Amino acid sequence: MTDFPAETPQNNDYAGLEKRIDDLESQLAFQEDTISELNELVTAQSQELHRLQKHLVLVAERLQQIPENQDQTESDERPPHY
Repeated sequence: MTDFPAETPQNNDYAGLEKRIDDLESQLAFQEDTISELNELVTAQSQELHRLQKHLVLVAERLQQIPENQDQTESDERPPHY
């Protein structure tokens, strides 16, 4: 009976699979960090969008309160001698 050397195809396959698993675990950890950062960014942008929408509503309400005849300033009016 012959002894198998340490570098049999089975051992190479096992080492290759271990490396692939390590690589996948590393990629997964990186992706989890990226997802967490993106989630924080989306949450912050959502809050900012909500704040800006409220501000836009307030500006629109104030704009509607301005009388239409106020659009013409006194400097735009013709002097009485015309």
